[in-house]
Amino acid sequence: MTSQNPVFIPGPTNIPESLRKACDMGTMDHRSAAFKEIITPALAGVKKILGTETGEVITFPATGTGGWEASIANTLSPGDKVLAARHGMFSHRWIDLCQRHGLEVQIVETPWGQGAPVSKFAEILAADKGHEIKAVLATHNETATGVRSDIAGVRNAIDAADHPALFMVDGVSSIGSMPFEMDAWGVDLAVTGSQKGFMLPAGLSIVGVSQKAWSAIETAKLARAFFDFRDMRDAVAAGGYPYTPAVGLLNGLSVSVDMLLAEGMDNVFARHTRIADGVRAAIAAWGMTPCAQSADLYSDTVTAVVVPQGFNGTDVVTHAAECYDMAFGVGLGEVAGKVFRIGHLGSLTDAMMLSGLGVAEMCMADLGYPIKLGSGVGAAQEVYRHGPKASALAAE
Repeated sequence: MTSQNPVFIPGPTNIPESLRKACDMGTMDHRSAAFKEIITPALAGVKKILGTETGEVITFPATGTGGWEASIANTLSPGDKVLAARHGMFSHRWIDLCQRHGLEVQIVETPWGQGAPVSKFAEILAADKGHEIKAVLATHNETATGVRSDIAGVRNAIDAADHPALFMVDGVSSIGSMPFEMDAWGVDLAVTGSQKGFMLPAGLSIVGVSQKAWSAIETAKLARAFFDFRDMRDAVAAGGYPYTPAVGLLNGLSVSVDMLLAEGMDNVFARHTRIADGVRAAIAAWGMTPCAQSADLYSDTVTAVVVPQGFNGTDVVTHAAECYDMAFGVGLGEVAGKVFRIGHLGSLTDAMMLSGLGVAEMCMADLGYPIKLGSGVGAAQEVYRHGPKASALAAE
């Protein structure tokens, strides 16, 4: 597959040339003062993107999955009870990880295509008078289904029950691309990775840690060594790292946050919304629908396209790779074969997205889908147009 074509998987995302160059650096002494000049601004920038003033940022050489594991290992004890919903592959995997660590998971089975069940969470938390539930887990953006959950709503449910549970949020495919308010939403542990909204290669797990979570760390009894937040915080405060860091990725992170903040996060969010609106317009023109069951659940970073009966979404992805050198995402878990996924996050423009929609159309036409070439691209163009004539028409 050529590296000249953009990718339309929901991560890893396209890497801007400036970030690729920032990651490509010679060996340096990570115990020297020069390393502090890399990691300090990187973590400060991440705090702004997370929307936290009081929390701290921890990074590990890992991916988002490492951030999940680090979050529970640092704050919970064997046998602790946690509350979570299973409504997609990534919420499922986080549940599985908790169970492997000996935690008791109260699972709310939720149809794939729906978000975190706020009202059911509220009911369960209100009934938990003994506060047996030690943490509530929520997936902000379920990458398998293209569903955005109401994180503020989950926080309101916790508060309405006056419940002391920690609030852990998987923001792997949302943070840096969609609004995320760690402090305003009362998130105690916010998990993401380098390879999505930060537009970097995979290899860094990034976790925002609230002061409430830091208090829980002192009494938590799950085993941790490599993922010990305390070792990381102490080492970074002294300008170092508790073991060998991924220096190139951290340097890339420093440049990435500068890029995002220079664009302005409101502009970043608006760009993702506009691109996502164009994708959804294309899907409607094809006579298809997103997997997300209502507009309030639509993700601005990934859309899972439900294919017509009698077709297999995986075939679209395979055909795109083999015939057009372009990458889309396959359906996962319960929606395997029923959807194909279009990632529209990170380093992406309207024009780049049009190329992806055009290739998706050609693939579906090649495979006998009942679509008209150009229909989806044309619908997206109407969303993306903003030249003088388009502006004049919009004003009429």
